[in-house]
Amino acid sequence: MSTTVRPSTAPIRPRATRKPAASGRKWLFTALAGVVALIVNVPLLNAALVSFKPDGEIAKNPLAPPASPTLDHYANVLYASGYDFPRFFLNSALIAIGTVLVVLVIAIPATYAIVRLGFGGRWIISSASGLRLLPAIFFVVPFFILFSTLGLQDTIQGLIAANAFLNLPLAIILLSSALGDIPQEIEEAAAVDGASIYRTLGSIVLPLLAPTVVAVAVLVFIFSWNDYLFALVLSTSNATPVTLGAANFITSTGIRWGDISAASVLSTLPPLLFAVFAQRYLVSGLSSGAVKG
Repeated sequence: MSTTVRPSTAPIRPRATRKPAASGRKWLFTALAGVVALIVNVPLLNAALVSFKPDGEIAKNPLAPPASPTLDHYANVLYASGYDFPRFFLNSALIAIGTVLVVLVIAIPATYAIVRLGFGGRWIISSASGLRLLPAIFFVVPFFILFSTLGLQDTIQGLIAANAFLNLPLAIILLSSALGDIPQEIEEAAAVDGASIYRTLGSIVLPLLAPTVVAVAVLVFIFSWNDYLFALVLSTSNATPVTLGAANFITSTGIRWGDISAASVLSTLPPLLFAVFAQRYLVSGLSSGAVKG
């Protein structure tokens, strides 16, 4: 006996479409992030405006846009007698790049030895975290006494050593978190194939750590470039960076706000451009180890 299946005569109702709530939250978070970014960058934006304003307009209303823009302040910074901005700029570049190289050369093998080889135990990571929490002013007086004894006062090498000491714990913390995400079976397979520890670190582990290494390099470069405290205490003339050189426009006759603003804007460009070009690696490197599972 055959059965006939009759089609249903019930009307087909379209499903109600709803906009996902996540979309609204995304726009809200984006707007809040934009407001926070604008507030944080108000000093930099104000410095950029002041750097293009004549002295009369700065004294009248420093927050208003320039009515008659001028480049005199930038000319004073770059070409004024008695203010060697190119040398200050070069000193900052040497200090920042040298600090990055020293930190990476020490931090990468040290982190691998701690995490993979068990050298020293995990307490070193905890000690590095605690050391990073100490304020930089805590080390100024011992560094001043030590560098004066060793002849490193007012030298590029001394400031590189000071900044490397301050930023090395941060590098170890970030690299250890990223190294923990790399499956150890990859290194065990390389060891079975006859690769040494140095070959495994250089050919296998280091390429996988590349985003975090770039993130560490960017952060160390920015922190070293922006250093003011160590530069103020450990340098006088030969190793003066741009952060300290801008203070030369504070004279006995007054503060030259336009020239200081121009020097600040110029000194902000290198770390800003470095961070922008390395943004993709910076985000992925800092997020390493944030999600487990």
